[in-house]
Amino acid sequence: MRKKIASGLVALMLIFTLANAQHRSFKTNRAVLKLIEADYKLADSQYKQLMQTLAPGKFPKTYHPDSNKLETSGPGWWCSGFYPGTLLNIYQKTKDAALLTEANRMLDVLSAQQYNKTTHDLGFMMYCSFGTVQKINNTQKNKEILINSAKSLSSRFDPKIGCIKSWDSKKPEYLVIIDNMMNLELLFYATKVTGDSSFYKIAVTHANTTMKNHFRPDFSSYHVVNYNPATGEVQQRRTAQGYSNESAWARGQAWGLYGYTVMYRETHNKKYLQQAEHIAQFILNNHNLPADKIPYWDYNAPNIPNALRDASAASVMASAFLELCRYSDLKYGQLYFKTAETIIRNLSSPEYLAKAGSNGGFILQHSVGHMPEKKEIDVPLTYADYYFIEAIQRYQNFAQK
Repeated sequence: MRKKIASGLVALMLIFTLANAQHRSFKTNRAVLKLIEADYKLADSQYKQLMQTLAPGKFPKTYHPDSNKLETSGPGWWCSGFYPGTLLNIYQKTKDAALLTEANRMLDVLSAQQYNKTTHDLGFMMYCSFGTVQKINNTQKNKEILINSAKSLSSRFDPKIGCIKSWDSKKPEYLVIIDNMMNLELLFYATKVTGDSSFYKIAVTHANTTMKNHFRPDFSSYHVVNYNPATGEVQQRRTAQGYSNESAWARGQAWGLYGYTVMYRETHNKKYLQQAEHIAQFILNNHNLPADKIPYWDYNAPNIPNALRDASAASVMASAFLELCRYSDLKYGQLYFKTAETIIRNLSSPEYLAKAGSNGGFILQHSVGHMPEKKEIDVPLTYADYYFIEAIQRYQNFAQK
């Protein structure tokens, strides 16, 4: 046993040594760093504008420029964690106390969701918010909120299926979406702070089942897998937010890229690194990926090159690539780093970055939420802002070490 532990520690040290060595080889661009400084300044002013327009207890969803209307939600909406999370990430850079005050106000509203067992999105809702504030001020209260959130999320796991249920249904079906990979980080946190390995095991089992059933031979992902709740067999593979059942919905590919990168970070199992790299190659080798790396809302949208772009998918990709580059070999690491740099540069351009005082207070323009239902089309979205700020934060970190 001691030999196994020792060999495991040596392996971990090797991984981190390699990651740190490659980290030194990534050269940040001064012009991009200058853009990022301006991005933070804009983000600070935009979110102070946004906070002035929110009704008590409401979270921002999107802004409709044609009607000059802010659309909001209650705390139970899957995106509720992104607003306080973005406030906190901007605060870490600007130290603007108004943002911290607003974030704490929203965290108080959100805290009751720790007991919400009706959603699989507690990772988005609680880890992107309370997980972020823990990095600033680690408190027992917030730790308990996150542990309870992980317990609530775990209640949706069925060992017969091997997955956490995404959407409830009155039909004989068990629905799992690729987005659910993003909620597993909460479970890893819970194991770290409690020592209870059950959270870890659920995350690994879910990721393994998803890897087996959600991906095509080219490593593009289906959006939805419908399992037989009695047998665990796959009944159907389809889309909900993509163009068609067999198309590659852009944000879904980004969720997978990010999710399996996190899986490798938390387990150091190379099969997850390989999965993340395979997804990356599908994205980067796709003939429908534009030169500016801001993807169309679906890689198989029928009206390419006139299809709408999705800044939210681009933001998730950029953040994921800036972590994945640390773990991959130097050739691919450089490719991922430069791709993220290109995305940041282009999202920081007037084409996607809002002008001060516009866009309802959101940072980025031109995201696509749910094209088939004609909801949130070519508008700002809270998760586009969240992952964009996370991406520029990660890029800056390469210049500061």
